[in-house]
Amino acid sequence: MRKWKRVTTANGPRFRSGLASHEAALLKNLVTAMIGLLDERESSSPTDELEEITGIKTGNAEPPRDPTLRRLLPDFYKPDDTEGKTDDVASAGDTPDSLNAALRSLHEPDIIDAKRVAAQKLLDTVPDNGGRFELTEDEANAWIAAVNDIRLTLGVMLEIGPDGPERLPADHPLAVHFDVYQWLTVLQEYLVLALMGKPAG
Repeated sequence: MRKWKRVTTANGPRFRSGLASHEAALLKNLVTAMIGLLDERESSSPTDELEEITGIKTGNAEPPRDPTLRRLLPDFYKPDDTEGKTDDVASAGDTPDSLNAALRSLHEPDIIDAKRVAAQKLLDTVPDNGGRFELTEDEANAWIAAVNDIRLTLGVMLEIGPDGPERLPADHPLAVHFDVYQWLTVLQEYLVLALMGKPAG
């Protein structure tokens, strides 16, 4: 992968880079698999008879059982988040579980749509057989969001916490996947720096 280059044009900034053919194919496969996960989650949501009348789409109230989807679609509140809530909320009998259920049902469809839109923009702009390409600022932001989601899914599989690990032994069965995770991290970091107008390290 080439480093990202920010170019000023009459139509706004553009972000240029290049991918090898195997890198382009890998990105497409990872993004397509993630979209499949999101589609599966969306299709499992209960039917809502009021959706056609109100136009408000509702989603699952229960959190995903799959740990990868759980990382992509985390709870809105954790038990500690409810500390300091007003007496009105407490008196209403709301618990973290009930708050999460209500917020999931209301907001999860929009979150899934946003993740899918970003992922599709990445798919639409990845060069089919590798090579150089150029992104608008909107497309670059979509890449950052989609690549971050891919990293989250891989991070679950690799059990990567906030503190690493920085690498795995070469003979580790997941070493290749970890290398992909690290590559995605660099791709995302350099693109963020380009968007900020800062040179990559």
